[in-house]
Amino acid sequence: MATLKYKPTTPARRHMSVPVYKDIITKDVPEKSLVVIKKKHAGRNSYGRITVRHRGGGNKVKYRIIDFKRLSTVPAEVIAIEYDPNRTAYIALLQNEEGVKSYIIAPEGLKVGDKVYSGADADIKPGNALPLANIPVGTFINSIELYPGKGAQLVRSAGVMAQLISKEANGMAQVRLPSGEVRFIRLDCKAVIGQIGNIDHDTVKVGKAGKTRHKGIRPTVRGSVMNPCDHPHGGGEGKSPIGHANPMTPWGKPALGLKTRNKKARTDKFIVRRRNAK
Repeated sequence: MATLKYKPTTPARRHMSVPVYKDIITKDVPEKSLVVIKKKHAGRNSYGRITVRHRGGGNKVKYRIIDFKRLSTVPAEVIAIEYDPNRTAYIALLQNEEGVKSYIIAPEGLKVGDKVYSGADADIKPGNALPLANIPVGTFINSIELYPGKGAQLVRSAGVMAQLISKEANGMAQVRLPSGEVRFIRLDCKAVIGQIGNIDHDTVKVGKAGKTRHKGIRPTVRGSVMNPCDHPHGGGEGKSPIGHANPMTPWGKPALGLKTRNKKARTDKFIVRRRNAK
């Protein structure tokens, strides 16, 4: 996918770039039977208190129901590639031989008219879903299940892919994730062949603050420009250091480098190599 760079007709346009959709998107309006209303909460919990800061506003969007489980073994045809405002990847609209429609995350190279399959006997082609036991070692995969039948939980963002490294005798497979982490996943878990589409997503430059507001993200104020009563980094004459051994949150907790993962997490035994291992 190419990106379009604007001429610097205004300060906001100077560095802005947008993806060129016309070669990929084939349908502008989503399938009516596969969308639901997406409510906004502006970062507030059931008591009305802000629990996630910097949320609010944004464009009104509807949620597209994605088939992450791929339970149907009936062959389906790709009838459209669409934009999804809820994720970075594109989505593909499928219609199987029984006339049932569904959405899947579109892998790179999937085009309108292609046939996709789900099941142990499916070919190793982009968009097909198979158990890890039936996928050759070294294949690039995406949309991976962690528990059989629960639906894809890993590797779902634009441009990412994992790699099946090996299959073990204990019914587990070693998979290298996009972060570099290597972990065990059960061989009866499903995965989709190929790399997620919209590869150039990370090269797009927002260009102006308004585009971030359209996403429902409100401004973030630096703690260093606040007063001491408002933030641990605040106060001082002119541009001052933070005044602490480490950066802090507004509530005085360590902000950068603090490990928040539970040391007794039950899934630790499935991690072969950490993403930040040297």
